[in-house]
This record gives sequence, structure tokens and C-alpha cells, in this order.
Amino acid sequence: MNRVLVTGASGFIGRGTLAALAARGFEVHAVSSRSHEVSERDDGVHWERCDLLAEAGPASAAELLERVAPTHLLHLAWYAEPGAFWRSTENVRWVEASLRLLRAFAAGGGRRAVLAGSCAEYAWADRVRCVEGETPCLPATLYGASKHALYLIAERWARETGVSLAAGRVFFVFGPGEHSARLAGSVARALVLGEPVLTSHGEQFRDFLYSEDLADAFVALLCSPVEGPVNLASGRATRVRDLVQALAEASGRPELIQLGARPAAPGEPAELLADVTRLRDEVGWAPAATLEERAAETIAWWRATLTGAAPPPGPA
Repeated sequence: MNRVLVTGASGFIGRGTLAALAARGFEVHAVSSRSHEVSERDDGVHWERCDLLAEAGPASAAELLERVAPTHLLHLAWYAEPGAFWRSTENVRWVEASLRLLRAFAAGGGRRAVLAGSCAEYAWADRVRCVEGETPCLPATLYGASKHALYLIAERWARETGVSLAAGRVFFVFGPGEHSARLAGSVARALVLGEPVLTSHGEQFRDFLYSEDLADAFVALLCSPVEGPVNLASGRATRVRDLVQALAEASGRPELIQLGARPAAPGEPAELLADVTRLRDEVGWAPAATLEERAAETIAWWRATLTGAAPPPGPA
């Protein structure tokens, strides 16, 4: 049986991968650094306590990989504090931790690894559609530089070790479990609480993907033979204001939206989009639902979370 290790498994994206991996026949081992979570979860997943930043010791990646010996690795864990992650030196620690993880994975006989990359690896212009292998990778932040440095090293390492490697470059994500300091999370929370929502003009075009869809795309990439960087996105150009208004309509409180009440961030690209040809044609994956449907599911999750009601059914 194929055995997969998922890092960042309790995070915004990671938890959505677990059932999908199990449905594909994997024995799923999920990494958490929190002891209480490992002991309390009973969902058919093997929860493993591990401090990926530890260089050695009983809770280190080396010990875990030697014991579990996974055939597949889905590495999603990273430092992600909203606002702070762009410039934090924690990014460098995560490059180091990720390289230790990959070495231990290969030493244990691992065959296929997928890393979580980022659209921040690309050179951002005022209007850009990012294409793997064509759009220059000139990251403007320490976060983007760290993600790209890890990929460059891992790609050459994979050639030497024979491990099959891909990196899913993530664009703009929203959905259940999103931090309330992020765009859609802050908007959805305020709408459910009946609070005014102050935004920029919202005319910026972005490529948004629902969190559960992103998780499914990562699983599809892991299960494919595709190697190298792959944009994980919807391939649809959506204005920021359209996402905000979709959330507002789903909440039934569109009057709370105040577009243009805040200035846009200086130097923010007018269009930052993804070419998804590799994802669609080589991996064979595309999102199944509309933005409006996913916005409604997001509002339902926030309403259930904030009111203490039973959570809504998961997405189809």
C-alpha cells in the first residue's frame, strides 16, 4: 500500500487533503506539532507528532520518516502568519527544515514528493499571467525567495536521488478555516457578524481558488506523474470586488460592503493571474463549482463557526 505523509495537515489547506488521499487508497499519516491534537483525533488518519524545525531528537523529521517510511510526501507546512510571513526570517528556517525533511524522505525509500510553492516566486508586474517555465521567477519578498530557493535546490536534489518531484504554486485562496486577518476571511466574518466591510476599490484582478478545491488539486498533482512547477489555480480572472460581493450576496447583507473606503496597497498589481494549462491538460484537474457556490459555502462555514451551530456539509 502507498503510504503518504502530509505536513501542515491541520492547516487551512492540509486538512482538506486527508479524506481525498484516503479515498485514493493511501495510508495517511498527518503531521502535527500539537500533542493534544495527535491524541484527540480519531478520523482514520494516523496523526503523528513532529516538530519539523527540530534538527534532531525523538520528535524530529528524521525520526518520524525512519519510523513511517512513506512512499509519498505532501509538504504543505510553512510559516504563514498573516502580514508577517512576507518578510519574516522564519522563512529561512523553513527552507532548512524542508531540506532535512526531503533528505529523510529519500533515505527512507520515498518515491514521490510534492511541495507547496507560491505565485510569489514569479516576477510581479502591473499585469501578468504567470506561466510555468516562461514567466521569470524574480521574487520580491523573502517569502517568495525562500519558496523558490527551496524548489531550485529540491529540483536538482530530485535528479540526483531519483525522487519524482513537483511543486504546486498556490495563488489566491479562500474558504473554511481561513484566518480572519486575510481578505475573504475578514469579509466573511464581518458580514456574518453584521459589521461594515471597508475595502479598496476592488478592481484588481486575481485568480481565486476555494480551499477545498486547492486541497483536491494538490492530491491530484501528488497522484500524477507530472514533475516540476504547476500553477494551482482556477484559471479564471476575477475582480476582488466580485469575490467580496459574492460573499455579501451569500450572507444576505450586501449593504454592509463599502467599496473604495480604503486605499489600495501601493504597487499592487492590477492583474495577477495564473495560466493553468499544465494543471488542466497534464494533471487533468479543474475546479467543479462556481465562485458564487464556493462563496455561499464559505459564508455557511463562518455562520456555523460564529454561532456555534452544526457545521454545514462539506463541498461536493
